[in-house]
Amino acid sequence: MTGLPEEFKEKMKNLLGEEYSTFVASYDRESVQGLRMNLLKVCEEEGDRLFGCFGLSRIPWVREGRFYEKDTRPGRHIFHEAGLYYIQEPSAMAVVSLLDPKPGDKVLDLCAAPGGKTTHIASRIGKNGFLLSNEIHPARAKILSQNVERMGIGNGVVTNEDPKRLTRYFHEFFDKIVVDAPCSGEGMFRKDETARNEWSLENVNMCAARQEEILNCAASMLKKGGTLVYSTCTFSPEEDEQSVERFLKNNPEFYIADCSGQMEKEGITGLAQGRPEWGETQDEQLKKTFRIWPQQTEGEGHYIAVLRKREGDGETSGENRKKERKDPGFMADRKNRKSLEDFIREICPEAEGLKKTEGWILFGDQLYLLPADMPDMKGMKVIRPGLHVAELKKNRLEPAHALAKWLKKEEAARACELSEDEALRYLKGETVQKDGEKGWTLACFHGYPLGWAKETGGTLKNHYPKGLRIQG
Repeated sequence: MTGLPEEFKEKMKNLLGEEYSTFVASYDRESVQGLRMNLLKVCEEEGDRLFGCFGLSRIPWVREGRFYEKDTRPGRHIFHEAGLYYIQEPSAMAVVSLLDPKPGDKVLDLCAAPGGKTTHIASRIGKNGFLLSNEIHPARAKILSQNVERMGIGNGVVTNEDPKRLTRYFHEFFDKIVVDAPCSGEGMFRKDETARNEWSLENVNMCAARQEEILNCAASMLKKGGTLVYSTCTFSPEEDEQSVERFLKNNPEFYIADCSGQMEKEGITGLAQGRPEWGETQDEQLKKTFRIWPQQTEGEGHYIAVLRKREGDGETSGENRKKERKDPGFMADRKNRKSLEDFIREICPEAEGLKKTEGWILFGDQLYLLPADMPDMKGMKVIRPGLHVAELKKNRLEPAHALAKWLKKEEAARACELSEDEALRYLKGETVQKDGEKGWTLACFHGYPLGWAKETGGTLKNHYPKGLRIQG
C-alpha cells in the first residue's frame, strides 16, 4: 500500500524487526468485513440460517460474530434495518467478548459512538441490567442514539458528557466499564485514508495523554471487584502497553486480569499477547493483555487490556444512588395512568415489560420508560433516557418508532407480515396495500418488526420515520 506515513513505517520497523515485512505486506490485502448478530432479536443458529446469503464464516474471538463476503452488502439488506445485526470491524468485536457482560450487570461504555461496543454489550446483558452509553461529541452522540434505537435496546441511556462530569454521578457504580479510547487509529490505515493523513508522532502522544485522563475517570466509576476493559485500534506502545502501565501506577487498586479460563470456556482464539518489551517497566504481566495483528488474523488490528479492581469492604456510594432517584409524577396523575393503560391495551397488550407503575417520564411531549437500575441523572446531558415508548399528540399517545424496534411480533395487538418487495417499499416510505384489522399495526419481515403502519381500508399508511427511509 502506498500512502503509509514514513515515520509510522520507520517506527513499526524498529518495533517489529523481522516481523515488519509480513506486517507491512498485510496492507496490500483487502480489508475484511464483519457483522455481529443482535442476540436481543436472533440466536446464532437462526442468524446463520437467515444470513447464509452473505457467505458467512465464524470470527474466532466472538461467538456471534461472522465474516461476510464483501460483495454481498448486508448493510443494505432489510435484515439490517430490522436491527438483526450490526456491521462492525471484526477486531473490535473482541472487546466485549473479553468484557463478558452478564444479564443484570450495570455497564458503562464511556466513549461509545458510533455504537459497536454498546450494541454488543446490550445484546449480552439482555433486558435485565443497565447500560449507560456516553459520547462527548454531540453529532456522534446522535448517531449512537440512532443505533441504540435500531437494535431495539430498552434498558440503555445515551448521554453527551465529558467523562469528568460523569464521575460526579457514578462513583463506584458500575460492574463493568469499556473504555474504547480515542486513539491515533493505526489499525484503520488499511481502509481509512483520513486516519493515514492525520497521523503524526505528536498526535500519538496527544492521544496517550487523553487516554490517561479518560482511564482515571473510569477507575473512579467502577465498583470494587469490577472489570474495566481498555482498548484502542492502534499499534503504538505509547497508547497501549505504556498506557496500561501508567494507569496501574496511578491506580494501584487495579491489576491485569488473567482471561485464560474465560477464553477457553468461550472458545476465544486468534488473539496475540501484549508486548512487555515495549513498555517502560517491561512488566511480564503485560503478556496478559492482547493484540490483534493484521498479518496474523483476519482483522484490522486492536489492543485490549482487561483490568480488575480489587475487592473491598462495604457498600459503595454508587449502590446508594439508585435509592435517591425520584421519578416524575407522570403515573401519579389518574388521567395519565388511564391513558397509558389504554395505550398498552390497544397497541401491545402482551408486552409485560411495559406494565410498570414506576419509571415513566415525559420529556416534553415524548414518553419514556427509564431503566429500572437508572440512578438520578438530573443535570446531565441526556440524549436518550431509556425506551422511547410514545409521543403525546392532542391528548392521545401514539407509538414511537423505538417501541416497534423493541417489541416482539407476538407482543403487538396487530402485526402484518410483509414480502420482500412490500418491505422494501415500506422502508422507502411508500404506501402498501394490505388487508388487516384497523389500527396501529407492526410491520414485520420474516417475523421481525420494521416499524409502525396504520391500517385503513385495505391500505397500510406508512409511519416509518422520514429520516430513516432508504433511497432508490
